[in-house]
Amino acid sequence: MPRSAPGARPDADRAPAVRAVPAGRVRLAGRAPSRPPAGAAFYTVSAAATVLPALVAIGTVIHEPVLIPPLAASAAVVHGAPTLPLSQPRNVILGHLLGAATGYAVLATVGSSPWATALAGAATVALTLLARAPHSPACATPVVVVLQHPAPQRFVPLLVGACVLLVLGEYAASRIRRNAPEYPAYWW
Repeated sequence: MPRSAPGARPDADRAPAVRAVPAGRVRLAGRAPSRPPAGAAFYTVSAAATVLPALVAIGTVIHEPVLIPPLAASAAVVHGAPTLPLSQPRNVILGHLLGAATGYAVLATVGSSPWATALAGAATVALTLLARAPHSPACATPVVVVLQHPAPQRFVPLLVGACVLLVLGEYAASRIRRNAPEYPAYWW
């Protein structure tokens, strides 16, 4: 065991979990979380592997893409970390709706360009925070809108339906698996 400097605490060579830094900010120091147990990982993958193909199947039947990249990211958050505020139904559904609305507003005012997608993504971050519904995958929804110009009368109902399916999928999955955290922590 290494020797401590005279007058130092015996545990001074260990980094504290939380250190105070100037201006009242807190800096976290530590390691990444441990790997989840195999059962929990299997549960997460199974839940996502059930809901995502269902979205693809629905899209195939109605000849419209229902599974868009932001929804795959939402599935990862909802099924992988169901207790986080980002995963709660309010955040998932309202976040994607705000993202779509922002995308259509930017598309109507600025047009479609890479700069417009950046603007729409940043505006979605701000709007979801103001609405107390942050959901990071929803910040990619306006990118889809600005770059692909989907018809809102088709896209928005499909988006809402897909979000509801993700939420209900995790709701059902959390009731099936023993010792799973109860989902949702709150509905709205």
